[in-house]
Amino acid sequence: MAVPGKKMPKTFSSSSTMGSDEDIKVYCQPCDCDGPRLPAHGYCVDCREHLCDTCLAAHKRHTLSRHHTLLDKNSMPQTMSSASVHPSQPDNLTKPCPKHMKEMIKFYCQNHEALLCSVCVILEHTVTSCEVNYIPYISDQILNSTEHQVILKAMDTITEQCRKKSEDVKKITALSNSSLTDVLADIKTFRTEINQRLDELERQAEDAAKTIQQENNKNLKAVETTCEGVTKSLKTLSDTIKHLNTTQKADKLFMELKLAEQIIKGYKKRVHHLAAYDVKEYSFKPNKAISTLLEKERSLGTFTKKSLKQPSPSPAVDVKSRQTSHQGEICVQTSKDKGRCCIPRMTLLTPDLLIIIDWRNYAVKMVDTCSQSVTAQLQLDTEPCDVTSVTSIELAVTLPQKQNIQFISISSNKLKKKQTLKVDGKCYGISCCQGKLFVSFVEPAKLQILGTYGTILTTVRLGSIFSRPVYVTSKTDSIYVSDWEMKTVTKFNWQCEVTGSYGGVTWPLGITLSDDGTVFICDNQRNVIEEIAGDCTTGKVVLKDLNDPYGICWCAETSKLYVSCYTKQDKHDNFLQVFKLS
Repeated sequence: MAVPGKKMPKTFSSSSTMGSDEDIKVYCQPCDCDGPRLPAHGYCVDCREHLCDTCLAAHKRHTLSRHHTLLDKNSMPQTMSSASVHPSQPDNLTKPCPKHMKEMIKFYCQNHEALLCSVCVILEHTVTSCEVNYIPYISDQILNSTEHQVILKAMDTITEQCRKKSEDVKKITALSNSSLTDVLADIKTFRTEINQRLDELERQAEDAAKTIQQENNKNLKAVETTCEGVTKSLKTLSDTIKHLNTTQKADKLFMELKLAEQIIKGYKKRVHHLAAYDVKEYSFKPNKAISTLLEKERSLGTFTKKSLKQPSPSPAVDVKSRQTSHQGEICVQTSKDKGRCCIPRMTLLTPDLLIIIDWRNYAVKMVDTCSQSVTAQLQLDTEPCDVTSVTSIELAVTLPQKQNIQFISISSNKLKKKQTLKVDGKCYGISCCQGKLFVSFVEPAKLQILGTYGTILTTVRLGSIFSRPVYVTSKTDSIYVSDWEMKTVTKFNWQCEVTGSYGGVTWPLGITLSDDGTVFICDNQRNVIEEIAGDCTTGKVVLKDLNDPYGICWCAETSKLYVSCYTKQDKHDNFLQVFKLS
């Protein structure tokens, strides 16, 4: 019989045997390494080893193997295969543990996304509290996987951000220095109109301007140095990852990818801090009173300044005019579907990878936007209503009928169920930002902010604001909620205080944020997509004459808008419409 913990494979095959004498009787492989040869009374599917009674009992008790799949004497393979004697994935892990330098990293904790040695597992990540895997057993699928592609893409994105930031700072620094050159010219012009008694004040003003120039150049150098350092580091790391992937060194590639995730987080913060640097534009304002009150004045004039800082993605007040073009459609119906599709929500992991939920077919689907095809599908046992990315390899899906949030992992282009989170109501919309989940509930009508482990941080129940809050989207300082009965899009800050509301829609459903801080909303009754200013003061129709638009997703890299429809007609509901906005 199979021990609970994993599913037992249907068959076992041996690609080669060890010889007629060895095939007749199977023996305990651990004992054969350093003890007498004993007959086997069981078999571990995970370790691919035959075990005697003593080793079988120890295997069931040990922390790292108690959940392995074990077969009894009647069910185990009756021959010794070369694959059993010589595992296909050798343990050649040589990276030392940062906490226990004499121990090698050989395990990975799924719960904490941490690389571990055996001491870490025993002391901090026991199987009773964590899902711990031996790296050689799980690393085969990392080669050419989605996670591998996502991490490389994240590196490329940060590198590109550094390049753009460096260019931006060069431009505004040049403009600032140009303005200071004009200041110096104005100082000279003004100085010629007064007598030699102003020589000292002139030198003071010139020194002040030159000091600012030096500070500008110093700060520019600091930005360039940071961007060059990040770019060089990521290039080296990217080359290492590509080489490991090409040479199919899965174990080392797995560890490098996990370490890369932590490095990426740090570099994201560093690149984000670069945006906080503010360069000023200066002009010179002469002191007109100096000609008559020269003896009483202590300065030649004052500097006025105007910020040249590049605007961060903050709420836009005005909605700009956009040019739109239809780019085609993507069929999202598959052979696994039992009927017509209904796509209420979707989220982008990369410009090439779109995750959608199919409410009518109880499914989560992975869509390749380049090949325009569904590449993976995960069946659920109830209707999903919304999806958001928690990390680059993890999703969260709302299941209102079960009052659950289902977490789903993405690995090797496959979708797999993970843990579920029980909530106190019919959860509908969901969005994740900076480790927090923003969840809207239709029964009872409310908005909650949760930690990713389910801790309720804030709850908003405002009857005058919410009636049927369906979908939610978020960014670093704002939360937007669409309510189809109140016919509003409401903006909150992270303290859940209302900071804006837009009432120019008739039946708001799907909602998504653009890269410049505006909000796209599906107005199902008017058959339009409306773009709303980030402060919810104004709105403008950007797409019209649609067929009952339902779900929506924006891709900033390609300036494309993905729109689903729900008309109860196959010719519309089974396709995503793709629009280019500029």
